[in-house]
Amino acid sequence: MLIGKKDFDVVKTREQLKPRFAPWLTGGAKVEEVTSDKDVFGDGRVTILTLPGHTPGHSGLLVRLASGPVLLSGDQYHFAEQVANRGVPTFNTDRADTLASHDRFDRLAKNIGARVIIQHEPRDIPKLPPFPRAAE
Repeated sequence: MLIGKKDFDVVKTREQLKPRFAPWLTGGAKVEEVTSDKDVFGDGRVTILTLPGHTPGHSGLLVRLASGPVLLSGDQYHFAEQVANRGVPTFNTDRADTLASHDRFDRLAKNIGARVIIQHEPRDIPKLPPFPRAAE
C-alpha cells in the first residue's frame, strides 16, 4: 500500500481505524509511507501527487495514458462547483493547505493539458476511458 505518511500517522493513532489497516500496521502487508510526489513505476506513467488539505497526507494521481494525461482528484475536489467557487469543505483538515493544493492541481492540469476527473462528480465518471483499453 502507498499512503501519505501524515495520513498513516493518523491511522496509527486512531483506534477505530486500526482494524481496517491491521495488515499494514502489524507488518503482515507491505506499506510505503509517501512524503512527496512519487513516480510509482519509475517511468512517469503514474505519479502520486502530494496534495495536503483534505487530510494531512492527501494525494491525487497523475496518469499518463497514450490518449493524454489524466489527473484524478481524489478528495482534492468533490464536485465541479467546488472548483468554480474555490470551495473548501468544513471537514477538511487544513484550509490553507487545501487552497494551496487547489492552486497546484489546477496549475498542473493547465500546464500539461490534462483531462481532470473529479472522482466524486457523477458527470466526470464517463470521462474515464474504459479498462483495459485505457491501459493501452
